[in-house]
Amino acid sequence: MILTDHVPPRLPSAHEGSLSTRLPLEQDVPAVVALLEADDRSHTPDASVEAAGVRSRLVGLKSWSRRQLVVVPAGAEGPSPEAPVAWVSVEDRATGRSDVEWVAAPDLPARDELVASLLGWAEEVAGSFARHRGVQTTQLDASANALDADRRRLLTADGFTQVRDWLHMRRPVTLGEAAELPEPRPGTRVRPVHRHPSGLPVAQDVRTVHRMLEESFADHWGSYRESFPEFVQRLIENPEQARWDHWWIAEIEREGRWLPAGGLVAAPIPARADAAGLAHDPARGEGTYLEYLGVHRSARGHGIAKSLLRAAIRDAAERGRTRVELEVDAASPTGADGLYAAMGWEPFERTESWQRTVTAHPSRLLEPPPA
Repeated sequence: MILTDHVPPRLPSAHEGSLSTRLPLEQDVPAVVALLEADDRSHTPDASVEAAGVRSRLVGLKSWSRRQLVVVPAGAEGPSPEAPVAWVSVEDRATGRSDVEWVAAPDLPARDELVASLLGWAEEVAGSFARHRGVQTTQLDASANALDADRRRLLTADGFTQVRDWLHMRRPVTLGEAAELPEPRPGTRVRPVHRHPSGLPVAQDVRTVHRMLEESFADHWGSYRESFPEFVQRLIENPEQARWDHWWIAEIEREGRWLPAGGLVAAPIPARADAAGLAHDPARGEGTYLEYLGVHRSARGHGIAKSLLRAAIRDAAERGRTRVELEVDAASPTGADGLYAAMGWEPFERTESWQRTVTAHPSRLLEPPPA
C-alpha cells in the first residue's frame, strides 16, 4: 500500500525526479525515529526519541488528527517504498490552532528549499483545517529547542515569529518524601480520580479534570478551547496520558460541600541507561512527568498547586522514582516557575514556541481543473 496526499507539496526543482512524497507507512517508523534522534542530537548529545510515540503519530491512533507525508527517493513507477529522508506533519490540535512538526536529513542537497516547500504545504493544510473548523484564521505552531539554531533560522525564513519560551524543569525525588511532605491546608484536599473495579475512571472525574484544565487556563497565553470529545480522543491516542493512577483532583470545602478546585495529569517517564548501559543517575532513572496542572481561578491562593505537586512527588517517591519533570511558561502570569523553583525544581532545557497566522481557504478539491 503506497498512497499520496491529494494536494502534495511542490518540491524544489533541484529534487525533481529524485525525490517524491507519499503518506507514511509502518515500515517508515525506524527511519523517522533515526532522523528525529539525529536532529535532536545536533544540539543535545544525549537526546533520545521513543519509537512508540513516533509510531502513534505516523501510523497509529494519533495519526488520525494529522495530515502528514514523508519524502523518499523517487521510484520508477510512483513513490518509492525506500526509507524517508524527511517528514512533515500538521496536527489539527484545536479550534484556531494547528501544530507542525518536521525533520529533514542534514546532508540533503538544497535542504533549505526542501524545508521551505514542506512548510508551505503545512500552511496549506492548516488553512484547510481552519475552513473545517469554521474560523477565518488559525495559528500554525512550531516548537524549537533554544539551542537549535538551524531550526530557528528556517522558521524565521518562513515568516514564523518566536512568541514564547518554555522552561523544562526537573526535581529529584527521595524515598523519604513519601512520608515527609506536608498535608493540604485545612478546608482543601487532594485525591486520586475515582476508578471502577475495571480500572477505568468514573466519567464524572474525567469531566471534572477537563473542566479544571479548561477553566484554569482560560486567561493564559495560547489557550485554545478543547471540547471534551477532543480531550478524550487525545487520551485514546496517547495511552501514557491515560494512566488513571497518575491523575489527581484537588477539592475545596465551601458551605459544607467539597467542590473541584484543580486537576493534575501525570505520566511515567521510562528509565534511560547511560552511555555504558550501566547505573542510572537521577536524571535518567524512572520518573514522573507532569503533563497538565491547573488550579481553578476561583480557588487560587489556597495552596492548591502545592498540594497537587506534593501528591505527585509523594506518589513518585512511593514508586521508587528518581525525579519529577515538568514544563512551564517562562512568562507565566501566575508566577508558576517561581513556585516550582521554590519547591526544588531546576531548569535543564529551554524550548520556544513559534507561530505564524494562516488564513482559511476554499477546498482545493472544488477548484476547476487546469485548462
